[in-house]
Amino acid sequence: MASNFKLFLNEKKDSIHVKMCGDFDGTSAHELITTIQNQVPKSNQVYIHTGELSNIYSFGREVFQNNLRLAKKQQDKIEFVGKHNDSFSL
Repeated sequence: MASNFKLFLNEKKDSIHVKMCGDFDGTSAHELITTIQNQVPKSNQVYIHTGELSNIYSFGREVFQNNLRLAKKQQDKIEFVGKHNDSFSL
């Protein structure tokens, strides 16, 4: 994992907010995938904040997009927000 990558979770009433900071690489992608798979069943909505990411490496983006397996119903519960939200389309 990129040495400066961090994930922060903030649970609110009906939603969970995941804030990512630092550089996003392949290992960071696996951490995000695991977090999403663990949190989606617990919440009505999961917001993933991308505004604090410094670099998004193409390999990390590819690992994320190729390995996240969610049912369409679960995908509808996930929203990427922030200046890098386009990099994480499902």
